[in-house]
Amino acid sequence: MAKSIHTEVYRDLIDHLADARRSAGLTQQAVADRLGKPQSYVAKAEGYERRLDIVEFFLMAGAVGVEPMPLIEATWRTISEA
Repeated sequence: MAKSIHTEVYRDLIDHLADARRSAGLTQQAVADRLGKPQSYVAKAEGYERRLDIVEFFLMAGAVGVEPMPLIEATWRTISEA
């Protein structure tokens, strides 16, 4: 089994989070500032270089201002239908 970071479903989840950030008019730096992290943390997560665990995902979703559960539920549907 491939590491989740290399799967299409993981990339789709992160892409939705990145799209939400851009839709909110936030830069990676702005999100990083809200998280107390360097900008590279957000860049590496969005670039699939760094895997977010579930807590990090929730924190980033909060920093972006998006409700995380619809994204999680959509991901679960994709996985369970495969």
